[in-house]
Amino acid sequence: MPPKTLSKHLSRIISKGLTGRLMLFIIAMVGLLFLILPIMALIIRAIQTQAWQEMAGGSLLPAILLSLLTTTITLILTILIGTPLAYFLARHQFRGKRLLSVLIELPVVLPPAVAGLGLLVAFGRRGLFGPMLESVGVSLPFSTAAVILAQTFVAAPFYIRAAQVAFATVEPEIEAAGRVDGADGLVLFREITLPLSSRALGAGLALSWARSLGEFGATILFAGSLQGITQTMPLLIYKEFERNINAAIWAGLLLITLALGALLLSRYLNKSELI
Repeated sequence: MPPKTLSKHLSRIISKGLTGRLMLFIIAMVGLLFLILPIMALIIRAIQTQAWQEMAGGSLLPAILLSLLTTTITLILTILIGTPLAYFLARHQFRGKRLLSVLIELPVVLPPAVAGLGLLVAFGRRGLFGPMLESVGVSLPFSTAAVILAQTFVAAPFYIRAAQVAFATVEPEIEAAGRVDGADGLVLFREITLPLSSRALGAGLALSWARSLGEFGATILFAGSLQGITQTMPLLIYKEFERNINAAIWAGLLLITLALGALLLSRYLNKSELI
């Protein structure tokens, strides 16, 4: 091939490569802007209108305290029920395991309204277990306990999935060495398995907390929106949106800040790059 022809051929290849990279960059920037512009719009609007001055402190503080209380209890419940379940799934092989794992993770993608409806049909006064609960003096719907159940239902799968992966990655040889040294059962789990999985467990727990903090759909169907009883931060935002959008924006930014903190903590514990 003559030198001039070769040069033109190489130029076309380089030109096509540069065009492809440019198109990829443009599409990536469009995607980035689409994802960050709504949050930036909230921040800009809040600064322009000084939205923090329009939020009534009488409704904001109870919602914040209730959200912190319920999500804390939700985390405790998630650890208590999620850790043994994740460990069981990680260490045992049985028929139907994949189906069981899918069912456990289903609340992550379940429409929130369906999740709330399911909780109501299961634990409501006329639900599957409602009469049984009422016979012992327990009424769950439209109570703080209902908020906790709704949050746990939609948030626990995040922790269970992370814990299952963490337990599965612990080297069997390490646990075998622990057994040789006399550790077994709960001692082996507490002294060896749990410490080796702690960072991944913490990351999953942070994501689970962020999800429970933002829970809305299942909560409003199963627990309602009663100030000081079931009105968490997302429900307060919905209420304020109907009468004062600037107040709703300010409450939303507070929620975004907490969720961002949880996400950064999760990535740190997973040793992910933040930049």
